[in-house]
Amino acid sequence: MIRACLLLLCCTFFLYTGLQAQRTRISPANEAAINAQQDSLQILSETILRGRDEATRQQANDRFIPKLVQALKTPYSFDFRFDSLTTISIQYPADSAFRIFTWGLEQETSFYHHYGAIQMRTEGGELKLFPLFDGSDYMNNTDTIAGNKAWYGCLYYKVLQRRYFNQNYYTLFGWDANNFRSQKKLLDMLTFKDGQPVFGGPFFSFMEDTIPKKTRNRFILEFKKDATISLSYNPDMDMIVYDHLISESNQPAKPSTLVPDLDYEGFKWKAGKWVHIEKVFHDALPQGKVPVAAPLNQKQKKMTKPRTAEEINEELQPQPKKSKQ
Repeated sequence: MIRACLLLLCCTFFLYTGLQAQRTRISPANEAAINAQQDSLQILSETILRGRDEATRQQANDRFIPKLVQALKTPYSFDFRFDSLTTISIQYPADSAFRIFTWGLEQETSFYHHYGAIQMRTEGGELKLFPLFDGSDYMNNTDTIAGNKAWYGCLYYKVLQRRYFNQNYYTLFGWDANNFRSQKKLLDMLTFKDGQPVFGGPFFSFMEDTIPKKTRNRFILEFKKDATISLSYNPDMDMIVYDHLISESNQPAKPSTLVPDLDYEGFKWKAGKWVHIEKVFHDALPQGKVPVAAPLNQKQKKMTKPRTAEEINEELQPQPKKSKQ
């Protein structure tokens, strides 16, 4: 018993020591050096976003990239969070196997060109970096599978990790300000093959729809510039949920007319794919049904277990008393 307790204490000590070492891999001197570099990076990143004209923004961007690479070459730079770079998106997956930097640069045409890089976490603290080259401006077909040199550029705001058959899949949630008429939100899948990043793949399935459609390599929503839509992961439902879009001018072929209609669609992870759900919530009154007598009590609504107004009010009706024998 004593020997077992000592063994447990030793294991706990070594585990704690290992975690402490992992948290403090970057030396104080190197951390201070990157922190000093971060000040100039922060100024340049603000100019990239808010510079008075395209030439100023582009010049700041051209200076920002080599300075960022120089900072990342510092041993164990992966442990430095770059918290001051508030205009640069830095996203991590759950396993912290990498982090991805993305940002956009507005052009005089009001279109946005995106820049980014994937920094891999390495055991020795050396830099392993994949620069991302935005090829979306030249894509006739956006439903592609490509490496980092033909990236569909956007600004990522979330990374969701899934695992299937001993393979990691990283779902990237992105936003593209696009142009003066429309903006975009998208889902892309990042995997690694032979150590190289691969964007896209046949992971967005519509085969369970009422009218099945072709599986997509990435999912893109383009909508009206001043509209606000949600494309996010709901942990309670374990689903990706997003706004259903309709044309406000009865021109569905024109993305700049698409706005949300308070209905929702989604994706559910099944057998290594995101399977499309045509209608997420079903607590609206079905078409052709007569309205119920009592109004729906909003407190009775459960978003994780949607029901119709009829079902909820039926539960609230007093039950007939059983006659005594």
